[in-house]
Amino acid sequence: MKNLNTPIKSINKIAEKLALKFKKLGLETIQDLLFYYPYRYDDYSNLLKIKDLQPEILVTIKVKIELINYRRSFYKKMLLTESVVSDETGKIKIVWFNQRFVIKMLSVGDEIYISGKPTLTDAGLEFHNPNFEKIGKYEKTTTHTNRLVPIYSSTEKLSQKQIRFILKNILSSAQQISEWLPKEIIEKEKLFTLQQAIYQIHFPVDKENLKHAKRRLKFDEIFLLQTRAGLIKKEFLKSKSQIIKFQKSETKKFVASLCFEMTTAQKKSAWEIIQDLEKNQPMNRLLEGDVGSGKTITAGLAILNVLLNKFQVAFMAPTEILAFQHFNSFCEIFKNYNFNIGLLTRSETLVCNTKKGEIKKIKKTLLTKSLSAEAGSVKTEAKEDWLIDFVIGTHALIQDKINFNNLAFVIIDEQHRFGVSQRKSLKQKSKTKKIPHLLSMTATPIPRSLALTLYGELNLSIIDQMPKNRKQIITKVINSEKRPEIYEFIKSEIKKGRQIFVVCPLIDPSDKLGSKAVKQEFEKLDKKIFPNIKIELLHGKLKANEKEKIMKNFAENKTKILVSTTVIEVGIDVPNATIIMIESAERFGLAQLHQLRGRVGRAEHQSYCFLFTESENENVFKRLQAVIESKNGFELAEKDLEFRGPGEVYGIKQSGYNDFLKIAKLTDWPIIKSTKPWVDKILNSDPELKNNLKIKNKLTDLETSIHFE
Repeated sequence: MKNLNTPIKSINKIAEKLALKFKKLGLETIQDLLFYYPYRYDDYSNLLKIKDLQPEILVTIKVKIELINYRRSFYKKMLLTESVVSDETGKIKIVWFNQRFVIKMLSVGDEIYISGKPTLTDAGLEFHNPNFEKIGKYEKTTTHTNRLVPIYSSTEKLSQKQIRFILKNILSSAQQISEWLPKEIIEKEKLFTLQQAIYQIHFPVDKENLKHAKRRLKFDEIFLLQTRAGLIKKEFLKSKSQIIKFQKSETKKFVASLCFEMTTAQKKSAWEIIQDLEKNQPMNRLLEGDVGSGKTITAGLAILNVLLNKFQVAFMAPTEILAFQHFNSFCEIFKNYNFNIGLLTRSETLVCNTKKGEIKKIKKTLLTKSLSAEAGSVKTEAKEDWLIDFVIGTHALIQDKINFNNLAFVIIDEQHRFGVSQRKSLKQKSKTKKIPHLLSMTATPIPRSLALTLYGELNLSIIDQMPKNRKQIITKVINSEKRPEIYEFIKSEIKKGRQIFVVCPLIDPSDKLGSKAVKQEFEKLDKKIFPNIKIELLHGKLKANEKEKIMKNFAENKTKILVSTTVIEVGIDVPNATIIMIESAERFGLAQLHQLRGRVGRAEHQSYCFLFTESENENVFKRLQAVIESKNGFELAEKDLEFRGPGEVYGIKQSGYNDFLKIAKLTDWPIIKSTKPWVDKILNSDPELKNNLKIKNKLTDLETSIHFE
């Protein structure tokens, strides 16, 4: 028997020829193959006689070959392999199209299984391109027919039959897989052993065995994920941070000065954050809120308290456009205070003194020095003190040269867009030995089950209310026939003084993808559709100052239509915009469509989201219909998980989760619920896993193989 680390090329001669193809899938050893699970199964377990066959029903028949031949079809010159097969109840014709190899494998008199759907033709029922498998003298079980047949993700010139053949050859090696889950859990949860689960996930005896195999393997993945999250949380809580005393009277005064009333959910979340800041253990909290729910002002209350305690704050945004917008917003929000707010991106370095209302462009070296210097020790060209209290930036904030004098609070906006190591890097930027408090924010709605699993090391605050006087955005799926009607409607909205977003998935045209491109769409709208209306083009390849100017023009209503890529997806706030047209909407995930829709409906005006598609695919319409029917982002995120899977939706591949969750879904709430008490029990009694070394070693293996950061 081969061992688990045996290279695939050493299994047999066929595997040797296929090894490079398996390597393309990331599979190099027997162990890799055993843990490479099917993504679906064809149910060929319904074994019938020929007389009982019905059209388009997936079945298997056990037959004998009476006749087999091949010929060229007069129509299209196609190569046909034709056979007549029989059992004791009748005969039926089989046709394979362009599969000459079949005649080399089968002969008159052979007994075979045929699996597929019979097709009704003018000549009666026939099988077209079915799966087949010869019945061997000594082989008791089938591999490709007459069972639940596994289907795997593959690569070019690596067939399903080849994958199944190799797996069948090495399945006995599963006996060497070590059990690592405690016996008590396996028994009380009535789980398959790991060896049983591996056997049955690849070649299940029946649907019941397959269900148990999936449950065991899902349990393992979610158990490890939650254990890892629990260990991170316990380690994090050993650290010390600055105590930020609650400035009650100033906070009340600040809230009263706002030109709008904060929602109850905003106040509750802000209070949870402020309470965390008062502790000497570092806060590690996720602030989650739907698009436009007011996360920025909620974080603003916490920022105010830190600044009034004379500590520094760093705010990291995913894009330059959003960083600049936050910079302008906070300069306005804190205009009644004497704070120095800095902006640091790859291409821009600004400082704003909120009391004077001045914004100055300075050299990056001066901003960097002022972050790490003692108060009052750094002078700008104007010979004024500009120690930065609060800096807003992009990835530029985590450069090696950037350090802080007394950083106490870090906020990361749209935190799912940053890798774990980037978040960690920013937390370690303070000169003091104390760890800054961390607030992660996301407008990508994450179902509670996902948040508890992925972010078990975080405390969770949810803003589940929208500000008052917001109207429901009217969302419609639009085909090409109704396009002229929408253009006329846009003209009527512009006459009312409103503005329009047009979003395309690409910058330049692509024949392969067949999706709309912004440059092309801009030319069409500017020259042909709206020649008398001011239109501008925005995309990621433009220089920062160009983007800034374009966004400024749109924010000031100088531009009526903004044609853009998804650079406007996150955080862009233009209350006067009432229509967003999303071209090739099928190219976007549901959560992304919801984010884009959130660019409108940010004031009292009725707003509209038009999802344009030329696709006639039924699944496309189901997905887009989900956007229309979902009342909020949380509901839509659940549906997006069902349609697509966690890695695609939440951009979490950079953290290793997408590689790790091979079979579990983050909608597997019953399993999440059953694993959590066991994880808590183990970590509460054995926080360093000294008595659970198998679990500890399993986690270490994962850290190495999956590259969790």
